[in-house]
Amino acid sequence: MINHRFQIYAFSHVLLVIFCGAAYGQQSGSIVQWGSQIALEDAGLDSLVAVSAGGAHSLGLKLDGTITAWGYNEYGQCDVPMPNADFVAVSAGNVHSLGLKSNGTVVAWGWGGYGQTQTPIPCPEFVDVAAGSMHSIGLKPDGTIVTWSDFVYMDVPPASAAFAAIDAGSGFSVGLRPDGSVLAWNFDNWWFPVSGNDFVDVSAGGGHGMALRSDGTVVAWGDNSYGQCDIPAAETGFIDVSAGGSFSIGLKSDGTIVAWGNNDSGQCDVPLANPNYIEVVAGGSHSIALKSDGTIVVWGSNEFSQSGIPAPNVDFVDVVAGESFGLGLRSNGSIALWGRNFPSDHDVPAPNADFVAAAAGRFHCLGLKTDGTVIAWGSNLRGQCVVPEPNEAFISVAAGGYTSLGLKSDGSIVAWGENCDGQCDVPEPNADYVDLAVGYVDITTGNSFALGLKSDGSITAWGDNQYGQCDVPLPNADFVDVAAGVRVSVGLKSDGTIVAWGAASAPVPEPNADFVSVEVGGGAFVGLKSSGAIVAWGNNYNGQCDVPEPNEGYVAVAAGSGFSLGVRLAPPPTPVSIDDNDHPLPGPPGELPYTYAIVGVSPNPFNPSTTVTFELPGQCEASVVIYDLRGRQVRTLWIGTGIAGQYQVEWDGRDERHVLVAAGVYLVRLRTAEGNTRAQKVTLAK
Repeated sequence: MINHRFQIYAFSHVLLVIFCGAAYGQQSGSIVQWGSQIALEDAGLDSLVAVSAGGAHSLGLKLDGTITAWGYNEYGQCDVPMPNADFVAVSAGNVHSLGLKSNGTVVAWGWGGYGQTQTPIPCPEFVDVAAGSMHSIGLKPDGTIVTWSDFVYMDVPPASAAFAAIDAGSGFSVGLRPDGSVLAWNFDNWWFPVSGNDFVDVSAGGGHGMALRSDGTVVAWGDNSYGQCDIPAAETGFIDVSAGGSFSIGLKSDGTIVAWGNNDSGQCDVPLANPNYIEVVAGGSHSIALKSDGTIVVWGSNEFSQSGIPAPNVDFVDVVAGESFGLGLRSNGSIALWGRNFPSDHDVPAPNADFVAAAAGRFHCLGLKTDGTVIAWGSNLRGQCVVPEPNEAFISVAAGGYTSLGLKSDGSIVAWGENCDGQCDVPEPNADYVDLAVGYVDITTGNSFALGLKSDGSITAWGDNQYGQCDVPLPNADFVDVAAGVRVSVGLKSDGTIVAWGAASAPVPEPNADFVSVEVGGGAFVGLKSSGAIVAWGNNYNGQCDVPEPNEGYVAVAAGSGFSLGVRLAPPPTPVSIDDNDHPLPGPPGELPYTYAIVGVSPNPFNPSTTVTFELPGQCEASVVIYDLRGRQVRTLWIGTGIAGQYQVEWDGRDERHVLVAAGVYLVRLRTAEGNTRAQKVTLAK
């Protein structure tokens, strides 16, 4: 044998990186989210000097003059225009955003259906901006106000009414005058909510306004349907106030925060007092507090990720996406959930532990436990959360619109929930399955379809087929992974290529090779390459195919309705030196001729060990690696240089740390330096 030492740095190199330290032998990291919902990594939420909260999105102004944005992004209100630099103020409206540059110009982006993003041309010099629900206003150095909106009711006060500060709410505006008086106007009606001239700050919310006096007391007026104008008794000493959709929040001089009004999303459940808070802002139904060190605390509604991924955003090993929410599986077996929490509480049932896999439908979730049981929660309109008995021996789960699927260790599939198209009637023989997926066609009627991958590499499809999503392209063979979205199906071949069929089956970008995992959302496809890079294509109306940079180090992907998710390694991969003498070839070569192939995996399913038989056609560098179905590396069985022949290597069902992995379906992948790949599914039964 040739004694050759390799220094391995990345997936895209000749051989594969070996990572250490994650549970189940998997690499763990932070979650990145982009598209119609944006949830930033922790690093994107530091060094802030100002924050603003909109209807369901948030803006942060950084010390370097750039703007960071997160939350609801269906109208591009989080897509800061380039160049993203030289900003001195930000303001978030309902679904649009404003940024003020140091030269006094205003940049607007997001939805502008009422003209609220059409800044005046030529743009006068401004010293402050405010974004309302349907209008925008700017304060000029001389104290006059400019409003831009198609609503004729948004006229501004005459030039004689100079202002020192402004804010915009839902259909009304409020201004602080230099003499300390407050003026509010709405639909051509102007009123002075309180008398006096000792005010120092103003704020406008969904339908109410607030003004802060110099003595630290607060006055509120307008809509009070939730008590948002009822200042808590004996509360004084405020130094900052903010009016939200239907609640109010105030920061006191001792560093404590007080909130009152509507609390349907926990927007008034203030975290523990911290003397380092310097600013508070209220959004539609979420709250933000800025600390003196430039970090923030966010609480309340997280329907569109405006409160971000549950902290800490570390140690995730897998991610899945529902229609408007995300699930993250941590290496300790717990699940984090964020996003739309409708129609029922999506909190993970206790105990939130011992999970090895998760799946998300439109509004329901499935979690697979280490003991082979399935936990279901969320919407149960069609029985999709009623797991059939016996609830045991499951090794994989999938969730669609109103339908759930579970794969048993004996290779059979169990289906439950909506069955209007026979999507729960698994074709006979119901056996020998190694993977499964479920998609939907019409969420109103519950029309759905299902896919099952057999151990021989063929796909069986059943249920609604009006868009051809059940017509598996020929040759129906050599598949190692399946996924289903809205009216579309996708399969991953053993050579790393992807095949898609059904409605909106957009061509796979070239080179269509070297994929280890693929997911499909509404109409967008997200594929993970063995290099750790993501390729996304298809429907990009919300930017769900615009993978953030750096596009590297990903170990898992997911696709939702208008947004995408990825788990990215927190630290860069650690180089590991591997000597062939440490990993000798598992057996002597046989007789020629030979092909490049995985000859077989036996037994399959297995417990506790199985033998992988593979062939090499000639001398080459190669590796045999175990992945899970999300494309995460679990175990390197062999890596080195071989000559022509047939070889065998055993897998004992353990990861790189020699810890037993969970029961389930795994992928054995043979890869050479020339880029040739072959793969086969194997099932660990317990």
